[in-house]
Formats: sequence, structure tokens, C-alpha cells
Amino acid sequence: MPLVEVRHLHRHFGWGPQRVDAVVDVSFAFESGSIMGFIGPNGAGKSTTMRVLATLDLPNAGDCLVDGLSTVDDADRVRRTIGFMPDHFEPFPDATVAEYVDFFGRAYGLTGAARSRAVDSVMGFCQLDGIASKPATSLSKGMKQRLSLARCLVHDPKVLILDEPSAGLDPRARIEFRDLLRALARQGKAVLISSHILAELEELCTSVAIIERGRLVAAGTVAQVRGAAMAARESAGPDDTLPATIEIALSAEHPRFREILAERPGVTDVQVSGRFATLSAGGGDSDHAAVLKTLVEAGLPVARFAARGRNLEDAFLHLTKGQVQ
Repeated sequence: MPLVEVRHLHRHFGWGPQRVDAVVDVSFAFESGSIMGFIGPNGAGKSTTMRVLATLDLPNAGDCLVDGLSTVDDADRVRRTIGFMPDHFEPFPDATVAEYVDFFGRAYGLTGAARSRAVDSVMGFCQLDGIASKPATSLSKGMKQRLSLARCLVHDPKVLILDEPSAGLDPRARIEFRDLLRALARQGKAVLISSHILAELEELCTSVAIIERGRLVAAGTVAQVRGAAMAARESAGPDDTLPATIEIALSAEHPRFREILAERPGVTDVQVSGRFATLSAGGGDSDHAAVLKTLVEAGLPVARFAARGRNLEDAFLHLTKGQVQ
């Protein structure tokens, strides 16, 4: 039995002509020790689903189960097994980093030595112990995200629900935060994470769910979702022009490398650095062959030419239509 199950979830706001169906019959599940990516455009229903799962909202129909407990009927018990990290976080004024984490340890009923150990443990894990006495409001964005994660972890939850935790982080902070999530999964925690950085999710997640206009578009392992996108693409016929990324290396630099690529019809996003280049072109073999033919006929010394394999971003672009509610 999965640790977390979302079962035929429905959530709407308003009534009559003003009604908005934020979530419509959404179902998915994930296991202990796994990281599931939750993907969709703004307004797709991700945050609403996560709030229901975190017991902060009630569905109009359906249910969510966490370790066999209903988020509707057993909300108080579920809250002790989950840690929720919202997409916006601002620590309390005048609280130090240690005081902020300690406050939430008290809120979860931890007392005495057990609370001290829990606070010390999560402070160390999130690498906050060196700034324990620093005012929490003075932290950088990256360190605030670590503090928000520490708050989620202080009661040792089985499930983490993280809404856009990497938003606004610099590349190093994103990498470090990703390492923390991997470590938590290795400890057996189940993680649900939403993000618009699809390359990051592809590297991090064991499974993904894609939602658009409140409806689930695809769910499964990353490979299964990529496969579903490819199957849909093939069924659409030869006119489908989902772009692919092409990587090119020359054996020597050529003064007209960028110019020749940019002049090729159907080629966009040309990036050239010395004898290396990347570009976007149509996804078919004939499109790739035409680009290579152009380079060879122009006398460029092509040493390597490869179309990058389909990724999660390609799958998302093909399976969704860019619609908002």
C-alpha cells in the first residue's frame, strides 16, 4: 500500500457561473523513500491539491490518505506525520534561527531533552547550527529555505509536501537543497515537490504527476511520462514539430559557424561557444539530417552531431496545451 494516496480529488471555488474547478478527479500515489514531482502551469491546481493533502483545505469530493489515515476524517493525526513547506515563507520577527525551530518543536508537543535533540538534529542536518543565534529575518533566500525545511522536519514526519522550494534560489543553493532532499528520501521519507524547474525535477524525482486546468494529464515514473509523450507525438503524425535540442562540435573553429546555423530555416535558440554549439530544431530525423547537411555542404569540420534525448521538459510541452483557468 502506498504511503500517500490522492483519490479522485475534487475542489472547486464559488458557485454557478462564477464557479472555478481548481482540481477535477485527480488521483496519484507515491511510496516511502520516493520523491514525486508535481508539475503544471501556474493556476493548474498544484497548490490547491497540496493544501488539501496538508489538511489546510477540504475537498468537495474525494480524499487523501497518508499512512492509511484520511486527511478529512483524521486531520489531527495526519498533521503529525506530514511536514508542509508553502511557496511563501517569512520567519517571525525578533526570533533567532534556533528560537524559530524550537517554537515549532513546542507546537508539535516535543518537550525537554527530546525537543532539544530534535532541534539540534534538524539544525545540523539543514546546516543551520553555525547561525543559530542569527535573526531569522536577516537570512538570505537560500538559508530561509533551509530554515523552512528545518521547521517541517522538527517532528520527524514521514511525508514532506514542498511547494516551489527552489523558487528564487541561486544555482549553488538549488544544488545544496536538492542534496538535502535526496538524503531525506534515503532516510525513507516520501516527498512531494512542485517546481517549474523541470530539468531539476527530472534529475531528482523517481516519479512525476502533470496537472493542467485541474486535471491530471500524466503520472508515473519519469521514463513512463516521457514514453507517454512520445506515444502521443507519434500518433499525431509527421506534422508534429515538437522541437529537439541538437549539440554540435567541430574539430576546429569556423568563422561562420553561428551565421550558417542561424540562417538555417526552422533552427532557433542558437548558442555558439568556440567550436561548440547547441540549437533547437524540429524533432524528426529529417529535420536533424537537414541541419547536418547544411553544415557539411558549407565545409564545416563536424566532429560530433547529436540530438539530445527527449526529456521531461519536452514531455511537459507535448502533454500540456498551455491553458490556464
